[in-house]
Amino acid sequence: MSFVVRGIDTEEVERIRQGAADANGQRALVRVAEGVANPCRHCLDLIAEGDDKLVLSYRPFASVQPYAETGPIFLHARSCTRYESDRLPAWFDFLDPAIVRGYDTSDWIRYDTGTVVAGPQIDATCRQILADASVAYVHVRSKFNCFQCRVDRG
Repeated sequence: MSFVVRGIDTEEVERIRQGAADANGQRALVRVAEGVANPCRHCLDLIAEGDDKLVLSYRPFASVQPYAETGPIFLHARSCTRYESDRLPAWFDFLDPAIVRGYDTSDWIRYDTGTVVAGPQIDATCRQILADASVAYVHVRSKFNCFQCRVDRG
């Protein structure tokens, strides 16, 4: 089964970069990236230490509903290209553990799909979850439940 991994939509990211409110109604904070655990959710690349990053609250759902989780994410402060590929970024192997779970067409969590896996198992887990036709898409999240990306069937 093929799949497509996508970063956050460019239009939404540009709105945030231009000062639009985040999911909590606040402007993104500008901070200097420290260390190596600063993934941009648009290009899905790591933000280099010393570069400016945006820190904001993000809800990866079109509407507010009981399962529309909101949490912190990072974005490059500078322009970058949206990630769209049939592969997960290589650094996802270091997400340990990662939370992977499917959602239905109403954006509700499919509890039977939720699992916690080591980074190298994310690819196979996404494929297994998407093999269920009643699953609309998958989210990959960090061990802290921070949204990383959405995965759709290819």
